[in-house]
Amino acid sequence: MSKYMIVLLLSLAVPLLISFWPPLGFWRHWRALLASLGVVLLVFGAWDVYATWRGHWHFDPAGVWGLRLINLPLEEVLFFPVITFCCLFTWEAVKYIKEWRR
Repeated sequence: MSKYMIVLLLSLAVPLLISFWPPLGFWRHWRALLASLGVVLLVFGAWDVYATWRGHWHFDPAGVWGLRLINLPLEEVLFFPVITFCCLFTWEAVKYIKEWRR
């Protein structure tokens, strides 16, 4: 398993598990979640493809798997939805805690 994939899985593990906790209700807004993930993947994915194509940056073959989508390593493609999910989950969890403390 690549180092990049390990980081993504570790980042996703806790938010994904806790997101199913019923009082939080994170999954009630699944359409908004999917729309957000899609927009971020489309915009920043396109930017990433362009920047890689232009040679502004590259990915160390020792740190990623060989599987590529539109010339991006699989891990880089997964980065955008995973980190966006983690950010949205954190936002909703903080809102829930603030409401709960009132």
